[in-house]
Amino acid sequence: MDSSSLITYSVHEGIALVTLNRPEKRNALSDAMRGEFIVALEQASADKAVRAVVVTGNGKSFCSGGDIQGMQQRLQAPSGEIAFNGWSRQKRTHHAVSLLHCMPKPTIAAVNGSSAGLGTDLALCCDFILASTEASFAWSYIHRGLVPDGGGLYFLPRRVGLSRAKELIFSGRRVDAQEALQLGIADRISDPANLLSEAIAWAKELSQGSPAALALGKAILDASLESDAHDVFAQGSQAQSICYTTAEHHQAVADFLAKTARKA
Repeated sequence: MDSSSLITYSVHEGIALVTLNRPEKRNALSDAMRGEFIVALEQASADKAVRAVVVTGNGKSFCSGGDIQGMQQRLQAPSGEIAFNGWSRQKRTHHAVSLLHCMPKPTIAAVNGSSAGLGTDLALCCDFILASTEASFAWSYIHRGLVPDGGGLYFLPRRVGLSRAKELIFSGRRVDAQEALQLGIADRISDPANLLSEAIAWAKELSQGSPAALALGKAILDASLESDAHDVFAQGSQAQSICYTTAEHHQAVADFLAKTARKA
């Protein structure tokens, strides 16, 4: 994708960098931008050379949420079409959210600036959040008469607890980077000048292991809070059976035994 795209995509030593590229609109997600985002995520998921994904924003904002002009156009549709049009857009949004959340590789949101509404939800869809000291987070849907529709209702309570999630969603207030770290919204904080380099380095660190083991372990962990112990153990046993067959496991065992033999 070229620099004129609404989403830019590049790969750096096995790490896919997906950049929201509409800085003049604070990277607000339009329908066209959502479509390009889906294409980029599908490309990263399918490419075996990509071991992890970093999502960030171009300019001073990470993502200001849904495009207000798009909301206005939606409301100007004939009354008999508004609900179905909205449902169709929601399907696209949830497809993008699902692709990011279910990515079979580690994902990091490198939040470079302000994020609001759908932007904060997209960050939460990632496995980890690295926040610039200039970052901020706001579940501002309430100010538009809406509820979080990009995963915030699911992901935020799992990061900060139910009562805190209610407070953030009901108030729509802004959370700065330091408070985000204290609450568990962000996992780490970085100087703005080093944000991307630190995100890529962290992504490399997280993705050194067997791709199969990472994908299987991530899938089980993501469902573990809704599963009982029996289900998690059963899924773990099935995943381990697959891991037994991988080249990475065979090589790791051979390397260990060779190293032990040399020490003997």
